[in-house]
This record gives sequence, C-alpha cells and structure tokens, in this order.
Amino acid sequence: MYRFLLTPRWWGINVFVLLAIPFCIFMGSWQLSRFEDRVQDQRDAGEQAAAARTDPARPLRELLPVDKDTSGKQAVATGRYGRQLLVPGRELNGRHGFYVLTLLRTDGGQALPVVRGWLPGTADPAKAPAAPAGEVTVTGALQVSESPGSDGVSAAGGLPAGQTGAISSASLVNLVPYKVYDAWITLAKADSGMTAVPATAPQGTGLDLKAFQNLGYTGEWFVFAGFVVFMWFRLLRREAEFARDAELGLIPSEGPDGGADQERKGTSEETPAGTPEGDPDGPAVRDAAQSPVP
Repeated sequence: MYRFLLTPRWWGINVFVLLAIPFCIFMGSWQLSRFEDRVQDQRDAGEQAAAARTDPARPLRELLPVDKDTSGKQAVATGRYGRQLLVPGRELNGRHGFYVLTLLRTDGGQALPVVRGWLPGTADPAKAPAAPAGEVTVTGALQVSESPGSDGVSAAGGLPAGQTGAISSASLVNLVPYKVYDAWITLAKADSGMTAVPATAPQGTGLDLKAFQNLGYTGEWFVFAGFVVFMWFRLLRREAEFARDAELGLIPSEGPDGGADQERKGTSEETPAGTPEGDPDGPAVRDAAQSPVP
C-alpha cells in the first residue's frame, strides 16, 4: 500500500521535508542564541556599570576607542572649555528638560564633548550656567556616540543655533571649528546646581524591541518545522487511503483501451430491449417485412 513512496513525486516531497526541518530548527536555534546573547549583554552591562562607579578613573586615551567593554568606565581628561551647546528633548526621572553640553579642548587639539548636567524645561541658553574658565580636569563616565532616532535621541533637524539633537562627532563636526572625539562623558557630579546625567548602556546590550523580535522569530521557525511535519503526515495518510480504496475496488478504473468499457456500457444501455446487438434493422423493420401484402 505504501509503494507510492517510491514514485518521483514522493521522492521530491521527502527530500524537501528532510531539508526543511533541519533548516527551520537551525534558524530557530540561531534566533534563540541571539536573544540569549542580548540577555547576557544586559547582565554584563549592569555589572560593568556597578563596577565603574567604584573603579578608579583612567586617562581618556587609555579607554579609546570606546566600545562595549569601555563604555561606562570612569575617564579623566584635562583641557579648557570652549563652545557650549544645548541638547533639547531629554527626560530625566520622568521630567522634560535638556542637557548642557560643553566642548573640552584637550592638549591633543581634539575636543571632548562633556555633559555638565541636566536642567528642566525648554532649552534656553540663559538658563545654562557658564563653564568654568581656565584649565580644568574633569571626571565622568565614558559614553558611545549617539545615533539619531535611538534611545530617545531626536532625529528632527532644523534646531535653533546653539543646539544639537545628538551627541556624536558626526553631529558636532559641523557646529564647532575643531576635531571632536568619537565619544563623550557625563560628569559624575554636575556643575552649578544642575542634575548629573547617569551613564547609559551602549546600544544593543539591553532587552529592547530587537531582543524580543529575536524571541518571536524563534517561535516562528519552530512552528514552521512542526507545520512541515504535519503536512507530510497529512499527505501520507491521504495517499495511503487512496491506495487502499483502489485495492478494494472502491475507485473505478479505466479499461485497458482507455475508457472503452464505459463507452460499451453506455451503448448497451441505449439499445432497446429485444434488439440483438449489432442488428441494424430492429423489430419495426422485421415486422414490416413479415406482414402479408394486401
């Protein structure tokens, strides 16, 4: 009854199933590993942030370029404050406000963006306190350059002069006349009555929307694998039932000459009763021939 499994059609179906199931399982396992990596990154980022609060500050040049391992570390830099900018649309503790960002020109000639603190309300240069004059040494948590449109960073353009939407070298290079480090720091202790801005974990290390997308894709791939198995069994059962019915004669089969049996059956049904098969005349013709001529 299962001889149909040896037909070319079923060879193709079986090969497809044998390839599709491992592929779906592999993709589901890979998406699950991506979710687990993000969970582990979040744990590492939390432990790193806790350790960074107690670790001694290190010179800025030892921590560059900033990455997941150095983000949040306490960095120390020396220089003179230069251009001051405001970063609007930043929330802290559920309140709307703005950052006060000042460029620190170091001895190497490059400028380090320093977030000196946060103030509530609408960004207004009159509210921002002036930066200390002369040479200063600052200590704060090292941060990765921001990307517009992520983690509350505004992607809108057309800001007033003296404001920037993102803290990054790409955004600041057009606003200041000197080179800018591809990193920034937030002071552990804010200046002049402002609120200190806490360090944030680098992008891609938390349980964000992408992490839960990986978890959703995991379930989808495993569902696909189960669906392939279900359809294979359904097709197999249907084909087996068809073959069994054919063996029992429940399904009409064609004659050896391609349907001649059915044609002969129809012809015999149309022939009137009492007419010999193959007689072209019929009973009416025979009766007329046998009747006497008047």
